[in-house]
Amino acid sequence: MTNTSRHTFRITGVIAALLTLASCASNPPTCPSPQSRNLDSAIGSVKSSLNSGCQAHFDRFYDDLLVIAEGDPKPENKREFSEFLVWSSEQGLLSTRQAQDYYNRYFNVKFMSMRGDYNNCSHTCPNKQKVLFDMERELSDKERGLLKVSMDADAYYRADRLYQEVELVLEATCFACAASR
Repeated sequence: MTNTSRHTFRITGVIAALLTLASCASNPPTCPSPQSRNLDSAIGSVKSSLNSGCQAHFDRFYDDLLVIAEGDPKPENKREFSEFLVWSSEQGLLSTRQAQDYYNRYFNVKFMSMRGDYNNCSHTCPNKQKVLFDMERELSDKERGLLKVSMDADAYYRADRLYQEVELVLEATCFACAASR
């Protein structure tokens, strides 16, 4: 094979590779929202989409499932979401910790945004407004999960009381921290 033939062969190979890549890029997987209003069917649809290359749409799908569950609120929906999150973790879409955080943010009274991993005086007090804002947003998510999706008013009102108690304790703690300086 001459140098010219090898050069032409290489160029042809590069062009073929580029065309193959271009065709892949122009045909991304379609990632439609679930069409069913039945939570179990919608979860099946989402699982299928996630297995078909739509992993980047996980947050949107999770929100879609919450909307569907709001249309038929019942206590069993907590279990449905728990099983979906366990499946997501087993498939490697989420870590175990991420799956727990998703569940707890919407369906547990404890606040993920107030994890106690640090000293209140040195970390929480300087960021008190942000911590309270994050907790307020999380309380809104708990309202959605506990009240609107699973009809667990008792748990939601416990979370609301916990939020109010934390707000008071944090205010007193930060006042004490400032006084001790």
